[in-house]
Amino acid sequence: MPALISPDRKPRVRRAAYGLALALLLAGCATTAPATKHTAGPILQPAEGGFQLIEGVHVPADAQADYGNAMRLLNDKQYDQGIPLLITVTAKAPDSAAAYVDLGIAYSRSGDLDKAEASLKRALELNPRHPVAYNELGLVYRRKGQFALARDSYEKALGVFPGFHYARLNLAILCDLYLADLTCARDNYAAYQQLVPDDKQVAMWIDNLKSSAQR
Repeated sequence: MPALISPDRKPRVRRAAYGLALALLLAGCATTAPATKHTAGPILQPAEGGFQLIEGVHVPADAQADYGNAMRLLNDKQYDQGIPLLITVTAKAPDSAAAYVDLGIAYSRSGDLDKAEASLKRALELNPRHPVAYNELGLVYRRKGQFALARDSYEKALGVFPGFHYARLNLAILCDLYLADLTCARDNYAAYQQLVPDDKQVAMWIDNLKSSAQR
């Protein structure tokens, strides 16, 4: 929201943290780049506590207000009110991939995986190099039991932005718990650990994999 985990331990799937991912649109609003369908080059930049999206798309002031209200509602899990506001934002800023990513996350959180998938695919139509959209789509596919598609989506996120550790960990978890591909799991846990060396839980999962391989 990992790795030869005992059955009573629920797997955690990490996303580009809800508060962070849903802040992407605001980062887009702050940009002064001209309105285009998507930016050239990397769209994610490391920032304190996570990543920041740079999106060169004009977002009208009234859409920013709607967005802020939607975020407050969604943070309170009031999806039935927050999602319609996000739909309004996508109508007012139709070229903003970030708005569709946020809508996809909201749908996913509400349990509507089909609409989440459609929104994230729309984001990728607008910006085919959007690692957050690929990561979130991977989470949706994993929840729908479409594991090969989930893997492909995580790998595409990493192909765009290799340092995007959320996708790296999600791929490791997928390979570990759902695909039984322990080489993939081990390699991606190790790559994640290099990016986030203080994550003690992942260190434990890596030790579990090593112990299992020696049996």
